[in-house]
Amino acid sequence: MEIDPIRKIYKRTERFTLIVLMIALPIFGLVYLYHTSGSINKDLPPLGGFLNGFLIAFSASLLIGQYLVFHSKIKTTFSEEDLLAKVKIYSKATEQRFLFLFLVSICTSVGLLFGGNPLHTILFALALVFFSLAKPSPDRMARLMKLKKEDRELIRAASRPE
Repeated sequence: MEIDPIRKIYKRTERFTLIVLMIALPIFGLVYLYHTSGSINKDLPPLGGFLNGFLIAFSASLLIGQYLVFHSKIKTTFSEEDLLAKVKIYSKATEQRFLFLFLVSICTSVGLLFGGNPLHTILFALALVFFSLAKPSPDRMARLMKLKKEDRELIRAASRPE
């Protein structure tokens, strides 16, 4: 089997996940520093109790939802025989998962900026855990998709620099 299409998909997915993480981290970091700084004048309108609670519940349900959706999509790879089809499914599922996590990071940033509830920081920390656990790697892909030994080697070869 040709590894070039797999390499392209793997590199595109890896690049996408890093870009999403590089956008999410500074946004929350700036909001967190703004929130914890005692010297900055905070003339922001307060977030209502309902909206604050909604953002917390929405973020928490997105965290749970991304996990469930990702694993349900990965289960569809078990019935596939073609490695390229499996990698495409994995790539799409990973990109969707990272978009869910990005949305969590935006919701928690907005919630912390206007509401100041520490639960937003905890939810962002959980999103960071999922960001790090979800980053594509050859071993993770092989384990999640339950690949055979020769398919594992093709994934490893595709992940190496050209």
